[in-house]
Amino acid sequence: MAAATLTSKGQITIPKEIRDALGLESGDRVAFRLREDGVVEIHLETLDLTSLHGILKSKKRGVSLDDMDRDVAREAAGE
Repeated sequence: MAAATLTSKGQITIPKEIRDALGLESGDRVAFRLREDGVVEIHLETLDLTSLHGILKSKKRGVSLDDMDRDVAREAAGE
């Protein structure tokens, strides 16, 4: 059985064999569930992709048709 010690800040290190069994890596989030029988379950917390919608701001990198036409004409002329 794997064991861990609780620090004064309420933190524990999850034993390596448990991390390996759950596929946990540094930075992963875990969820805890206390069952009615007193057993604590730990699960890898996964994100729903829809929850990430809008997290990144888009940068407009568009090019106008006039700019494209001008650059194509330059290339065609050998400039």
